[in-house]
Amino acid sequence: MNDQTNYGGTNYQVNTGENNTNVFYPEPEVPIVGIPHNLPRIHAQAFVGRSQELEQLHQQLQQGSRLAISAISGMGGIGKTELALQYARHHLEQETYPGGVCWLRAREADVGTQIVSFARSRLGLKVPEGLDLQEQMGWCWQHWREGAVLLVLDDVTDYGLVQPYLPSGDRFKLLITTRLQLGKSFQQLEIEVLQEAAALDLLRALTEAERIDRQLETAKSLCQWLGYLPLGLELVGRYLAQKPDLALDEMLQRLEAKRLDARALKRVEAGMSAQLGVAAAFELSWQELEGAARELCYLLGWFGLAPMQWQWVESCFADGDPEDLEDLRDDQLIRFSLLQRSGERTYLLHQLIREFFQAKSIAHSHPEAVDALKRSICRVMAEIARTIPQTPTLMEIARLTPAIPHLESAAQHLTDFYSDEDMLSALTGIAKFYSGQGQYQQAEPWYIAACNTASQRFEANHPSIAGSLNNLALLYHSMGRYSEAEPLLVRSLAIYEQQLGADHPHTATSLNNLALLYYSMGRYSEAEPLLVRSLAIYEQQLGADHPGIALRLNNLAELYRLMGRYSEAEPLLVRSLAIYEQQLGADHPDTALSLNNLALLYHSMGRYSEAEPLLVRSLAIYEQQLGADHPGIAGSLNNLAALYRLMGRYSEAEPLYLRSLAIHEQQLGADHPSTATSLDNLALLYYSMGRCSEAEPLYLRSLAIYEQQLGADHPDTALSLNNLALLYYSVGRYGEAEPLFVRALGILFDRLRETHPNTQTVWKNFLSFLEQVIEAGQTDRLSDHPATQGAIQQLLQGQ
Repeated sequence: MNDQTNYGGTNYQVNTGENNTNVFYPEPEVPIVGIPHNLPRIHAQAFVGRSQELEQLHQQLQQGSRLAISAISGMGGIGKTELALQYARHHLEQETYPGGVCWLRAREADVGTQIVSFARSRLGLKVPEGLDLQEQMGWCWQHWREGAVLLVLDDVTDYGLVQPYLPSGDRFKLLITTRLQLGKSFQQLEIEVLQEAAALDLLRALTEAERIDRQLETAKSLCQWLGYLPLGLELVGRYLAQKPDLALDEMLQRLEAKRLDARALKRVEAGMSAQLGVAAAFELSWQELEGAARELCYLLGWFGLAPMQWQWVESCFADGDPEDLEDLRDDQLIRFSLLQRSGERTYLLHQLIREFFQAKSIAHSHPEAVDALKRSICRVMAEIARTIPQTPTLMEIARLTPAIPHLESAAQHLTDFYSDEDMLSALTGIAKFYSGQGQYQQAEPWYIAACNTASQRFEANHPSIAGSLNNLALLYHSMGRYSEAEPLLVRSLAIYEQQLGADHPHTATSLNNLALLYYSMGRYSEAEPLLVRSLAIYEQQLGADHPGIALRLNNLAELYRLMGRYSEAEPLLVRSLAIYEQQLGADHPDTALSLNNLALLYHSMGRYSEAEPLLVRSLAIYEQQLGADHPGIAGSLNNLAALYRLMGRYSEAEPLYLRSLAIHEQQLGADHPSTATSLDNLALLYYSMGRCSEAEPLYLRSLAIYEQQLGADHPDTALSLNNLALLYYSVGRYGEAEPLFVRALGILFDRLRETHPNTQTVWKNFLSFLEQVIEAGQTDRLSDHPATQGAIQQLLQGQ
């Protein structure tokens, strides 16, 4: 091909065919001493991590009763030639091939000519004159030196061109190195990149071991950036050896700044088996690709650095023929080892090839064509993001996890190619993926990015800004960071009121969310008017019997329940249940939710006999409509079990709690906050039954989950600390109970204030604990913490 490709501002020139005079030179005739060979006079400074491949290669070559052919295949720079050289040199020393070791350069001069030249110069054969090349070849094979022979064909680009020159007979062993996938008719050894330990060993051997070990973490990052590719590692290692004052972190910064155009990846030294830099090595394969295959490469280079599901690629070429796309993939990219199959309809790019493809697309003469490809990736990623549920199950997480690296990469690097709405969908989807698993720390930067994006892309006070603020506030609510959530919700509400009107449903939702925050903070008097107003808006906009009204009735009733205003809560819940039954049907999941909430009210009022049938019916609806293992059922099981526990029906409560825990572990994961809640509930049952030794490990595991997922200072973590403290208190382990109480109170006073019901409950538990310690005369087992000593003095003065 004649087209010249500009890569990163530099023209990579690749010498091929007769013009390549950099590597090998004609060999003069020499006396035959020992086993004849023409192995290149180059030596690797280090060869690591390939002992298993050398053994496997030898086993392949010794199999069969006819010409044994084994092919070393893989991407450019993977170390195919070096592996072949190491094998040939080792077995030359071992005298495995007394008939000779013949090294043939398949990409250069005619292979037949090289074989005849070897026979003359190394074997001392006098080839008769007057024969054409094919006849000369045949004569050479017939008169070849006795014994097993190793023929190495290095860098085969077209097996059909060299096949006519090959001998027959089982004493000839043919070793091929190629970037091609030659098919199942060959014994093929596809070599992979090095493992991390081997990559580090290679750097140690090329530079100073102490230098690498002194900056080990940076060295690991360096290996990772290079994708553990032997060529890249060797080039960088040799570059570092020449620059003893260059710190590894500076080397990494240079690579990150200049990418494949970095000098370290282009400087090839004499004595290396590789004769090309990284980009130039990839260029050899690139030159074999046709135009449509290159277009596919431009697209693939902008996916994330992770396996790609082929259906995403097909979706990017929505108007193309999937079979044509398959052919380009299989016959071009995979054939030339530019793309690797990593699973069923799943493919992977090496990160340096990905860098190469990106650079090629940047240098494209028609950038608008590449921009269109980038936009197609963004469109596909946004479509995936919109399928992410608020609380994904493990099955949904498994479905979505492969897409997340690509969603994140596109959201970080292709922002200019997203539409405004798709950009918000992508960022919010990623955030929901993490927050739905209780991984709030990972979700936070994506929700913040959504807020920033909305502010940049939309005019001031646009409703999309309000929606993004609302989402970030709900995350902070879940994280217990109430003081940070409040101003966001207040601003979100103001935007909705200003832009959409005081009576818009979005305004009502914003009022509802701010109210929920206030009652989590114990600020019930501030929450109530917001919920009342939200309910009024929905009644006005949707009608008195709309299902949306039922949900708001439930929320207001829950506030009244928490405030102890049971007589006001009951009619709201009764009305909510009637709406659901009338509008959605007696067996709808929302009807089950309403039954559950009315039962919780009766539970709080001590009307257990009325609560039980409602919870039983609610559970039956969930099981019928959602399936026996749906996460929504776990909550219903928990509530019924809690009722049985309070009624002293422990044997009926235990299997319900166990089933609730099993569902949460199975559907949401062993470390999900909902799993921690189930553990707490089961532990409480065992505590109530006097089975404290069984309760303790459950409490400890629950606390560990809360601390890991929600944070050490989350209000739910404080309640978990309180529960464990109560257990230790009950069994006389006062020295272990006290620091848990103190820590719980510190969190609650800081996050919820002194007047919050949860704070008051834990404070009362702490005082009861101290009273028992004083009564038992064991205050010496307590610490000198000011909170503890102050409370003891308060109790002693009150006696």
